[in-house]
Amino acid sequence: MKKTTIYFFAIALFTAVACNPPTQENEIISQDSGVLDRSILPIQEPIYPAINELDARNATAPKRFQVNAPENAPNVVVVLIDDIGFGHSSAFGGPIHMPTLEKLAANGLKYNRFHTTALCSPTRTAILTGYNHHSNNAGAIMEVATAFPGNTGIRPQTITPVAEVLRLNGYSTAAFGKYHETPPWEGSVSGPYDRWPSHSGFDKFYGFIGGETNQWHPMVYDGTTRVYPNVKDENYHFTNDMTDQAIAWMNTQQSLTPDKPFYVYFATGATHAPHHAPKEYIEKYKGKFSQGWDKVREETLARQKALGVVPENTVLAPKPEAIKDWDKLTADEKKLFEKQMEVFAGFAEHTDSQVGRLVEALEERGELENTIFFYVVGDNGSSAEGGMIGMFNENTYFNGVQETLDMQMKVIDKLGSEHAYNHFAAGWAVAGNTPFTWTKQVASNFGGTRNGMVLHWPAGIKSKGEVRSQFHHVIDVAPTIYEAVGVPSPKIVNGIAQRPIEGVSMNYSFDNGAAADTRKTQYFEMIGNRAIYHEGWYAGTIHKAPWEGQPRRPLQEDIWELYNVDEDFSQANNLAEQNPEKLEELKKKFMEEALKYNVLPIDDRSIERFDPVIAGRPDLMNGRTKLVLYEGAKGIPENAFINVKNTSLSITAEVDVPANANGVIICQGGDFGGWSFYMENGKLTYFYNWVGLEKYSVTSKQKVEAGKHTIKLDFAYDGGRGGGGIVTISMNGEKIGEGRIEKTNSNTFGIDESADVGTDENTPVNPAYADKEKFTGKIKSVTIETKPGAK
Repeated sequence: MKKTTIYFFAIALFTAVACNPPTQENEIISQDSGVLDRSILPIQEPIYPAINELDARNATAPKRFQVNAPENAPNVVVVLIDDIGFGHSSAFGGPIHMPTLEKLAANGLKYNRFHTTALCSPTRTAILTGYNHHSNNAGAIMEVATAFPGNTGIRPQTITPVAEVLRLNGYSTAAFGKYHETPPWEGSVSGPYDRWPSHSGFDKFYGFIGGETNQWHPMVYDGTTRVYPNVKDENYHFTNDMTDQAIAWMNTQQSLTPDKPFYVYFATGATHAPHHAPKEYIEKYKGKFSQGWDKVREETLARQKALGVVPENTVLAPKPEAIKDWDKLTADEKKLFEKQMEVFAGFAEHTDSQVGRLVEALEERGELENTIFFYVVGDNGSSAEGGMIGMFNENTYFNGVQETLDMQMKVIDKLGSEHAYNHFAAGWAVAGNTPFTWTKQVASNFGGTRNGMVLHWPAGIKSKGEVRSQFHHVIDVAPTIYEAVGVPSPKIVNGIAQRPIEGVSMNYSFDNGAAADTRKTQYFEMIGNRAIYHEGWYAGTIHKAPWEGQPRRPLQEDIWELYNVDEDFSQANNLAEQNPEKLEELKKKFMEEALKYNVLPIDDRSIERFDPVIAGRPDLMNGRTKLVLYEGAKGIPENAFINVKNTSLSITAEVDVPANANGVIICQGGDFGGWSFYMENGKLTYFYNWVGLEKYSVTSKQKVEAGKHTIKLDFAYDGGRGGGGIVTISMNGEKIGEGRIEKTNSNTFGIDESADVGTDENTPVNPAYADKEKFTGKIKSVTIETKPGAK
């Protein structure tokens, strides 16, 4: 049998080769020339002339075709930290000790005029492709995509990610940590997976798909498969976990193919909220911020000048009027805010320590010398989304619930732990963006867009420990990589013509600090906050602050500011009144760039854009009011699940249970907000966790006996948003329980939580059933039916 199989395989192989007659074109396309056309991807493999020799022993096999990276091409590592400001890290004058960043800077270059887009997804798509965020259809985060070009959330086929370009040029590729480039309607098992990391050029992905995660209980994927790290390990933290995974992948790749270069995208969930840090790191900063945010800003600017990361004549730009002076705060406010910053600082230093482990692994393998290492300190400015007093549970913010000072003071000792989902006060964000005024989301001010960046490549950069002040943007990372590697930005990929790359290489600046800027113009826009940089001048308008519910005025009436940023590093001297002609010139320039890159129309809607019907984006449920689920359905993201908020509804389950059955029938959300319909010792309970602040439960008066049953929950909603209602529980048509839920979540149950049948994944909606959440009976089906307008 084996001989027959081999024989037929040999005949088939010979026939396939012999039936491929040569042509003149075939003969020209040959690997023997040693020249590969890397501008067209995939690189075309040669077509070999037919072999007319009968006996393989007398024939010479053609050279095997294989695409290798250019000779001596460096490894590429891009580290991207989340939501950290220009003035946070010690390498850029901040109060947070980040020794890995300092170490790389001492042997590399600091870029002090490097810019982002002011928000997560847009910056990430820009750094991963080399094209502006609107060109990538990522005008804002994926969750608020619209129907307009520039905001659809779907990366066009005319743009190919760096990972895919390098993979097709002979690199191994891997991504770890936060992605946030997958449209929410494509985040379930139904796919498509085209815009997941593993279908966007990365051979390996280990991390989370959404905008943030619980560092103690993350929602993790390996490729496209949900995996479950050992979060019960007392030392577990997602940043440690992703670092372990990155090092293990790199070590294995180098063991098997030591001559093959790799590209690693290492994007931490830190320091985005929730601010979760090991206790020992938090304790390092105890008492370090008692001077308050105003004094921290002054101290930071002084250190920045001493380090040379800002010009000596830089002045501290005024903080926003809404931010209180530290000396006017109450004792409790100061106590709470100090603790918040201690937690954040510990979070940031811990993150840098994990980057340090990655660097050490590169050193141990002897790979650091020829690795071009980008350490991008922030995907935007520090976040003021915590509001004026911060938050113990960020889910309150997303549901329009205002936490109070007294409420937070009662749980102050839990900040940073698995029992909190915390964010700091906006005053600390402003301090972290020293010497600028504004913060994340504000694309019209450097506080939202200017982030420090360190570039380290001993084999390719002679200069050490120097500052580079050329004006650059995240879209410039990709062309810098291409030039360092020795490959072009492709003209055609998979038969589709590519747009000309929009970034410019930074390589010219490596060994020439005095070189003239190659980037002359760059637009900025985020949710109406917009600006233009052009040849040293900068014009922008503050349309809406992060803590403001509505825009300040209509787009047409926005008030623009003007700065000469070649002379005014911190944007402290508004020249709009002195030079109105220049301002009008730049406003016109903004419109030209906006037309070129699909920025228009500008969409300044906020809460409305979270509704897919209003926004005009796809929705997996597509208006359905009924969803039937079966056993095994779990890990379903909220954006892929039926919307049960602000409506009457029914849940009907067909079950077969043993006596005294236990476990979750169906749930959605987790410890910081959600609902669960479960059994405990044979009794049914509907449990509602309102944004982690209040908990309600309705329990049946009698047990469900062993056997098959139809159990049902009806919720008669009061109306409005976030209202309460009456819960009725029945079994086989007979009412067995009734009660009232006073409040419900109006907007979301949590970015990194899910809906589950037969279990409760991630954090439990009701902590009382932790480790006992698996249903002990059989579930035939669960039907959810919403009843909009009904009571």
